[in-house]
Amino acid sequence: MSKIIKVYNQFRWTDLGRPTREELETLTKAHSIDLHLLEDILEYGHLPKIEKVKDYTFIILRAYAPNAKENITAVGALTNKIAFFINETDIVTVHRADFEFLKNLTDDYATSEALMMDLINEILLTYEKPIEQQADKMDEFERAIFLKGGQYISIESLYYQKSKARISKKVLQLSQTVLNQITVKPELSSLLQDTKETILSYLLQYDEVIEDANTILHSYMSVTAQRSNDAVKLLTIFSAFFLPLTFIAGIYGMNFDYMPELRWEYGYFITLGVMVLISVIILSWFKRKKII
Repeated sequence: MSKIIKVYNQFRWTDLGRPTREELETLTKAHSIDLHLLEDILEYGHLPKIEKVKDYTFIILRAYAPNAKENITAVGALTNKIAFFINETDIVTVHRADFEFLKNLTDDYATSEALMMDLINEILLTYEKPIEQQADKMDEFERAIFLKGGQYISIESLYYQKSKARISKKVLQLSQTVLNQITVKPELSSLLQDTKETILSYLLQYDEVIEDANTILHSYMSVTAQRSNDAVKLLTIFSAFFLPLTFIAGIYGMNFDYMPELRWEYGYFITLGVMVLISVIILSWFKRKKII
């Protein structure tokens, strides 16, 4: 376990990284925190929440994992959890993953609420770059469909991009619910409002990514269906040409003794001429109907 304690003028910040259950139990006793909250802290993939517990406000938020892989469909694999216990004199943060922003915070915080708001803002900022990357990915998919005929698009990749956007949106919606229940001192109300606007902006961007993913999927299916229709159309045209010709060849391929055409001097050339005439008629009909 890594443990960092910083003492400010009016409060103390204790940061615990990768604590064991025994260490968390010691923490709860030292700060008079309910032991049942350990279940929420230790639970893998726990979603954002806020709860008032005695003298503390208990908050769970999730930051976007910097090393998230491409093929992810689970909340716990896409985001990392951080838990807060906060009151006017103490703020305790508990997490298993390493958060770079925890190492780069300033030492100038007048209250524990100011530190909490800064941490929440840093957690939300972890979603900024992934949103931009997913928006760029949607643009790539669109170009692949409309400029390259959809031949180089990966449906599997599109599925995972949509899943990541859907999971991120769900986490941000729950985080928005948490923010709406947080109350701060008047001097921090503007910062809280800015944070709410930030999360709303991210939600709108994820809505756009999900909508783009659905549109791209429908467009891909339409392009694929069009290619299939073109192939069937081509085969139908070939069949229309060769079916009557095959019929004629089949008739004169029969082994009967009494077929007068077999003894015609120019029967072969007449048959070829009839085949050419039929082909010309079929071609003219297709052109008149604008099929080809």
